[in-house]
Amino acid sequence: GARAANGVILISTKSGQKKLDTEMATIQARTNLQETAFFFPQLKTDKKGNVSFEFTVPEALTRWKLQLLAHTKELKTATKTLTTITQKDLMVTPNAPRFLREGDEIIISAKIANLTKNKLNGFAQLQLTDALTGKDINLLLDNKIKNKNFTADAKGNTQVSWTLQIPENLQAVQYKIVAKAGDFSDGEQNVLPVLSNRMLVTETLPMWVRSNQTKTFTLNKLKNTTSSTLKHHRLTLEMTSNPAWYAVQALPYLMEYPYECAEQTFARYYANVLASHIEISNPKIQEVFNKWASSDALLSNLEKNPELKSIIIEETPWLRDAQSETTQKKRIGLLFNLNKMKNNLQATVLKLEQMQMSNGGFPWFKGSDYANRNITQHIATGFGHLNKLGVVTTDKKAKQILKKTISFLDTEILADYNKLLEQADKLKQKAKTKAKGLLDEKKYLAKNHLRSVQLHYLYMRSFYLDTEIDSKTKKALTYYRNQSATFWKENKLYNKGLIALIQFRDKNAVLANKILASLKENSILSEEMGMYWKENKASWYWYQSPIETQSLLIEAFSEIENDTKTIDNLKIWLLKNKQTNQWKTTKATTVAVYALLMQGSDWLSVDESVSVTIGNKKLAPAKLKDVKIEAGTGYFKTSWKASQITPEMATVTLRKKDKGIAWGGLYWQYFEDLDKITSAKTPLQLHKKLFLKTNSDMGKKLTEITSNTKLNVGDLITVRIELKSDRDMSFIHMKDMRASGVEPTSVLSEYKWQDGLGYYQSTKDASTNFFFDNLRKGVYVFEYDVRINNSGNFSNGITSIQSMYAPEFSSHSEGVRIEVNK
Repeated sequence: GARAANGVILISTKSGQKKLDTEMATIQARTNLQETAFFFPQLKTDKKGNVSFEFTVPEALTRWKLQLLAHTKELKTATKTLTTITQKDLMVTPNAPRFLREGDEIIISAKIANLTKNKLNGFAQLQLTDALTGKDINLLLDNKIKNKNFTADAKGNTQVSWTLQIPENLQAVQYKIVAKAGDFSDGEQNVLPVLSNRMLVTETLPMWVRSNQTKTFTLNKLKNTTSSTLKHHRLTLEMTSNPAWYAVQALPYLMEYPYECAEQTFARYYANVLASHIEISNPKIQEVFNKWASSDALLSNLEKNPELKSIIIEETPWLRDAQSETTQKKRIGLLFNLNKMKNNLQATVLKLEQMQMSNGGFPWFKGSDYANRNITQHIATGFGHLNKLGVVTTDKKAKQILKKTISFLDTEILADYNKLLEQADKLKQKAKTKAKGLLDEKKYLAKNHLRSVQLHYLYMRSFYLDTEIDSKTKKALTYYRNQSATFWKENKLYNKGLIALIQFRDKNAVLANKILASLKENSILSEEMGMYWKENKASWYWYQSPIETQSLLIEAFSEIENDTKTIDNLKIWLLKNKQTNQWKTTKATTVAVYALLMQGSDWLSVDESVSVTIGNKKLAPAKLKDVKIEAGTGYFKTSWKASQITPEMATVTLRKKDKGIAWGGLYWQYFEDLDKITSAKTPLQLHKKLFLKTNSDMGKKLTEITSNTKLNVGDLITVRIELKSDRDMSFIHMKDMRASGVEPTSVLSEYKWQDGLGYYQSTKDASTNFFFDNLRKGVYVFEYDVRINNSGNFSNGITSIQSMYAPEFSSHSEGVRIEVNK
């Protein structure tokens, strides 16, 4: 068994070890570590008027503050603040990181505090399990000696530690650290996501088949892959007779996107309003979601913990994909719960209200000194899209937000027009004769003064023809609308689509149809790609994104011409560019959802007659375990895990007998190593360096960290990022990954100014993020400090930069590693 020697407990036999494990397993670990004790108070009074109530405190060992407010009918008030401490005689406080990363070595320690008057001898144990499966993974993480003995002096504390090696292919670790000494025991349990040291790549194969057709599709990259470092993640197949289903499946992505800019906050509002509308107006859909929500699948600890969920969505979006289809569908079903959506909606409207500036405009991120006109127009247009889809805005706050937004944009267009008039007046003053001056003024105003920002305004305003507009602003609107009719040929593809809709809604159907005829002439129609335009390529300009362009053209052809065959061909290209559950960005996804729902969604049209063969295996959707509940909706989705994927599965054959068109997609996701990444050469260039920050006679001293630098727990590291841009750009997101063994010294997110550059800096659990509304050409240096929290050998990841709304344009630094002395 176990015996004491010199105050230290030793284990002498295997039976003793087994007995100890059994004892340790019975210790109740604390799991509710929330920072706020939320409860609905049930107040009780006695005969003397004393009020009492009960609540359960979370299990964190800390100091709590209780704030009370009482008032009488006459509004006499009193306040009281009380504090209390939750503690035990023996307390375990783990020093765990926020996350783990594959390939790292990390030392996890725990402080054991003894509040008794006697010296305590005991055991501490680290238990590790897979958070998704519940399996024991101690050996997998090299935790061979999970039991550690300790001695803690009376009213003193001590420390125990374990060295772990983080393997690949593990997605979340549940740790439980427990300690026992005599009759005293304590423990803490939590879940850590495991971030990959690789990049997730998604390959898509869109598929469709018309009536009486048999077609075979092949995902060549999967069929011919030879990479030795490539590792499969997941293969997903989905089929539907109604592409509007893809729009519904994309809404949770918008609801849960982790960043907080005005556009993405509005995307959450948009998704919640639309989801509520779809559910209420389609009993069939409501039935499906109710079945999903009530399925037997239990939501894991990953879903229950909001902070952890945030890391998962942000850093490891593939983690939840690894769960079973039933679990995923339960999550979506719960997201589509009407009560939950109503609460989310209220919270999002409040956030939008707080972000809106006094003049009615919206900044990209809260804290900026100026409104971003493009983002404001996108939000106003989004409200217009909802209205077109039959979603009437009833929320008073939302109505007020929209009213102020339109008023701000009306003011901006009038300011544009007044500037033109001022310029024309200057020309008039320069002229020698009055007649010549008038001629110059007219000639000047007759020139093309139409820019994209004014076209977006005209398009946005075309949704609100009944909204009041003053005479001066109306004059400006009419001027720019006439300009769009005159100069439509000089505009690019996206703007031509805008002009067609603007003119059509202004009762100028002849010109609108003329523009569509021109667009058709320049389009390409193919069996494989559908209907598309060669010039619709990625651009540095946020408003020229290919997805937004195609979605807008679907809107134009649907509203003006309404030819089902043309629209189906346009949708083929749009669906071809879909990525598993979204279209590249939140902004692209909101407009794609709108385009797919525009023609209405006859959810009762059932088509289960498509025969699907993947590899050599014929699928029978009605017999698949996880898709039975969708019977009657014309949609099914199924997936294969990494171990099940073979090159043969790259080939899919679809066979359809009855009328209509069936749409499908095959999505293959795999990982490639991150450490092999070298600095990318693009118009955006990044260099990242780490410095050890120390005190010297001359003040603070920075020493560049190399492989020979000795680092210790508690040391301060300065992260320096050099960014070079060779052109002006808008809406840029820079993300700097952090090692799991360090903690940021500043955790407040705020808007900052540096070298004439305004940006929003946001500190997250695994990264520090920088968002630039407008990044001017030049060189910029950013620095922030982190403190070493754990010993070990860590990947510090890379710094990446990407256009938020044109993600094809990105760059990254080289990978960095740091070693901290044990």
